[in-house]
Amino acid sequence: MLNHKLFITQLQSGTSLIEVMVTIVIMAFGLLGLAGLQMKTRSIEMESYQRAQAMVILNGMASQLQMNRNNAETYVAAGVIGESVENCTGKVGADYDLCQWGNALKGAAESSGGTNLGAMIGAKACVAEISAPVPTGACAPGVYEITVTWQGLFKTVAPNNTCAEGEYGEDDGLRRAISLRVASGVTSCI
Repeated sequence: MLNHKLFITQLQSGTSLIEVMVTIVIMAFGLLGLAGLQMKTRSIEMESYQRAQAMVILNGMASQLQMNRNNAETYVAAGVIGESVENCTGKVGADYDLCQWGNALKGAAESSGGTNLGAMIGAKACVAEISAPVPTGACAPGVYEITVTWQGLFKTVAPNNTCAEGEYGEDDGLRRAISLRVASGVTSCI
Protein backbone atom coordinates (compact mmCIF):
# COMPACT_ATOMS: atom_id res chain seq x y z
CA MET A 1 0.00 0.00 0.00
CA LEU A 2 2.84 2.37 0.76
CA ASN A 3 4.28 1.86 -2.73
CA HIS A 4 0.90 2.65 -4.31
CA LYS A 5 0.68 6.06 -2.53
CA LEU A 6 4.23 6.91 -3.53
CA PHE A 7 3.41 6.15 -7.18
CA ILE A 8 0.29 8.38 -7.15
CA THR A 9 2.11 11.41 -5.73
CA GLN A 10 4.72 11.25 -8.50
CA LEU A 11 2.14 11.60 -11.30
CA GLN A 12 1.68 15.12 -12.69
CA SER A 13 -1.79 16.56 -12.47
CA GLY A 14 -2.60 19.83 -14.34
CA THR A 15 -0.13 22.39 -15.70
CA SER A 16 2.73 24.00 -13.92
CA LEU A 17 3.02 27.71 -13.27
CA ILE A 18 6.01 27.99 -15.63
CA GLU A 19 4.01 26.59 -18.55
CA VAL A 20 1.23 29.10 -17.89
CA MET A 21 3.71 32.01 -17.73
CA VAL A 22 5.37 30.98 -21.02
CA THR A 23 1.95 30.80 -22.68
CA ILE A 24 1.04 34.26 -21.39
CA VAL A 25 4.32 35.76 -22.68
CA ILE A 26 3.82 34.21 -26.13
CA MET A 27 0.21 35.46 -26.25
CA ALA A 28 1.34 38.96 -25.17
CA PHE A 29 3.89 39.18 -27.99
CA GLY A 30 1.31 37.95 -30.48
CA LEU A 31 -1.24 40.53 -29.33
CA LEU A 32 1.37 43.32 -29.45
CA GLY A 33 2.20 42.35 -33.02
CA LEU A 34 -1.47 42.34 -33.91
CA ALA A 35 -1.94 45.80 -32.36
CA GLY A 36 1.04 47.14 -34.34
CA LEU A 37 -0.37 45.71 -37.55
CA GLN A 38 -3.73 47.34 -36.80
CA MET A 39 -2.09 50.76 -36.26
CA LYS A 40 -0.10 50.47 -39.49
CA THR A 41 -3.28 49.50 -41.35
CA ARG A 42 -5.10 52.54 -39.94
CA SER A 43 -2.36 54.94 -41.01
CA ILE A 44 -2.25 53.46 -44.52
CA GLU A 45 -6.05 53.69 -44.70
CA MET A 46 -5.88 57.37 -43.71
CA GLU A 47 -3.20 58.05 -46.33
CA SER A 48 -5.41 56.41 -48.95
CA TYR A 49 -8.44 58.46 -47.86
CA GLN A 50 -6.43 61.69 -48.08
CA ARG A 51 -5.18 60.82 -51.57
CA ALA A 52 -8.74 60.07 -52.73
CA GLN A 53 -9.98 63.39 -51.31
CA ALA A 54 -7.11 65.20 -53.03
CA MET A 55 -8.00 63.59 -56.36
CA VAL A 56 -11.64 64.68 -56.05
CA ILE A 57 -10.64 68.27 -55.28
CA LEU A 58 -7.96 68.27 -58.02
CA ASN A 59 -10.43 67.10 -60.67
CA GLY A 60 -12.93 69.74 -59.57
CA MET A 61 -10.26 72.42 -59.81
CA ALA A 62 -9.30 71.27 -63.31
CA SER A 63 -12.94 71.40 -64.43
CA GLN A 64 -13.41 74.91 -63.08
CA LEU A 65 -10.20 76.09 -64.76
CA GLN A 66 -11.44 74.69 -68.08
CA MET A 67 -14.79 76.43 -67.67
CA ASN A 68 -13.13 79.79 -67.00
CA ARG A 69 -10.25 79.36 -69.46
CA ASN A 70 -10.22 82.99 -70.63
CA ASN A 71 -9.17 84.05 -67.11
CA ALA A 72 -6.74 81.22 -66.37
CA GLU A 73 -3.93 83.68 -65.54
CA THR A 74 -5.89 84.88 -62.49
CA TYR A 75 -5.74 81.37 -61.00
CA VAL A 76 -1.94 81.41 -61.31
CA ALA A 77 -1.64 84.83 -59.66
CA ALA A 78 -3.37 83.56 -56.50
CA GLY A 79 -0.27 81.84 -55.12
CA VAL A 80 -0.91 79.14 -52.50
CA ILE A 81 -4.62 78.35 -52.19
CA GLY A 82 -6.28 77.11 -49.01
CA GLU A 83 -4.65 79.13 -46.28
CA SER A 84 -7.98 79.69 -44.47
CA VAL A 85 -11.75 79.21 -44.77
CA GLU A 86 -13.42 82.27 -46.33
CA ASN A 87 -16.92 83.55 -47.01
CA CYS A 88 -17.38 83.34 -50.80
CA THR A 89 -20.55 85.43 -51.11
CA GLY A 90 -20.15 88.37 -53.45
CA LYS A 91 -17.15 86.93 -55.28
CA VAL A 92 -17.39 86.15 -58.99
CA GLY A 93 -15.35 84.32 -61.63
CA ALA A 94 -11.91 83.15 -60.67
CA ASP A 95 -12.10 84.79 -57.23
CA TYR A 96 -15.19 82.72 -56.44
CA ASP A 97 -13.54 79.53 -57.73
CA LEU A 98 -10.39 80.18 -55.69
CA CYS A 99 -12.48 80.80 -52.60
CA GLN A 100 -14.45 77.59 -53.14
CA TRP A 101 -11.24 75.60 -53.71
CA GLY A 102 -9.72 76.98 -50.53
CA ASN A 103 -12.81 76.03 -48.54
CA ALA A 104 -12.85 72.55 -50.09
CA LEU A 105 -9.18 72.11 -49.17
CA LYS A 106 -10.00 73.04 -45.58
CA GLY A 107 -12.92 70.59 -45.47
CA ALA A 108 -15.64 73.21 -45.11
CA ALA A 109 -18.13 71.06 -47.04
CA GLU A 110 -18.30 68.50 -44.20
CA SER A 111 -18.34 69.58 -40.59
CA SER A 112 -19.41 68.22 -37.22
CA GLY A 113 -19.76 70.41 -34.17
CA GLY A 114 -17.99 73.32 -35.87
CA THR A 115 -14.98 71.18 -36.88
CA ASN A 116 -14.26 70.73 -40.60
CA LEU A 117 -13.90 67.02 -41.37
CA GLY A 118 -13.92 66.49 -45.11
CA ALA A 119 -10.39 67.20 -46.22
CA MET A 120 -6.77 66.27 -45.91
CA ILE A 121 -4.48 67.38 -43.10
CA GLY A 122 -3.02 70.81 -43.91
CA ALA A 123 -4.28 70.82 -47.50
CA LYS A 124 -3.10 73.53 -49.88
CA ALA A 125 -3.03 73.97 -53.65
CA CYS A 126 -1.12 75.86 -56.33
CA VAL A 127 -1.71 76.65 -60.00
CA ALA A 128 1.38 77.19 -62.15
CA GLU A 129 1.55 78.27 -65.77
CA ILE A 130 3.67 75.89 -67.82
CA SER A 131 3.14 77.70 -71.14
CA ALA A 132 1.02 80.75 -71.88
CA PRO A 133 -1.83 80.55 -74.39
CA VAL A 134 -1.27 82.03 -77.85
CA PRO A 135 -4.64 83.54 -78.92
CA THR A 136 -3.50 84.69 -82.38
CA GLY A 137 -1.85 82.87 -85.25
CA ALA A 138 -1.27 79.30 -84.10
CA CYS A 139 -3.94 79.50 -81.39
CA ALA A 140 -1.93 77.31 -78.98
CA PRO A 141 -3.62 76.53 -75.66
CA GLY A 142 -2.14 77.50 -72.36
CA VAL A 143 -0.86 74.65 -70.20
CA TYR A 144 -1.37 74.89 -66.45
CA GLU A 145 -0.29 72.56 -63.66
CA ILE A 146 -2.66 72.27 -60.72
CA THR A 147 -1.13 70.74 -57.58
CA VAL A 148 -2.81 69.70 -54.33
CA THR A 149 -0.58 69.10 -51.30
CA TRP A 150 -1.30 67.77 -47.82
CA GLN A 151 0.50 66.37 -44.79
CA GLY A 152 1.08 62.64 -44.61
CA LEU A 153 1.26 60.54 -41.45
CA PHE A 154 4.75 59.08 -41.93
CA LYS A 155 7.88 60.32 -43.67
CA THR A 156 8.68 59.42 -47.25
CA VAL A 157 10.72 61.01 -50.02
CA ALA A 158 9.64 64.61 -50.61
CA PRO A 159 7.80 65.21 -53.91
CA ASN A 160 9.59 67.09 -56.71
CA ASN A 161 6.83 69.68 -56.96
CA THR A 162 7.50 72.92 -55.05
CA CYS A 163 3.89 73.75 -54.08
CA ALA A 164 3.69 74.43 -50.31
CA GLU A 165 7.30 73.41 -49.90
CA GLY A 166 8.62 73.69 -46.35
CA GLU A 167 5.18 73.87 -44.71
CA TYR A 168 4.98 70.27 -43.46
CA GLY A 169 8.21 69.83 -41.55
CA GLU A 170 11.86 70.63 -41.84
CA ASP A 171 12.85 68.03 -44.41
CA ASP A 172 9.52 67.98 -46.30
CA GLY A 173 9.21 64.20 -45.87
CA LEU A 174 5.61 64.51 -44.66
CA ARG A 175 4.47 66.55 -47.68
CA ARG A 176 2.33 64.71 -50.21
CA ALA A 177 1.50 66.19 -53.62
CA ILE A 178 -0.46 65.24 -56.69
CA SER A 179 -0.50 67.29 -59.89
CA LEU A 180 -2.56 67.49 -63.03
CA ARG A 181 -1.65 69.37 -66.20
CA VAL A 182 -4.52 71.06 -67.98
CA ALA A 183 -4.39 72.43 -71.53
CA SER A 184 -6.79 75.32 -71.77
CA GLY A 185 -7.37 77.15 -75.03
CA VAL A 186 -8.94 80.58 -75.35
CA THR A 187 -12.48 80.88 -76.72
CA SER A 188 -11.43 83.17 -79.58
CA CYS A 189 -9.56 80.22 -81.16
CA ILE A 190 -12.43 77.73 -81.01
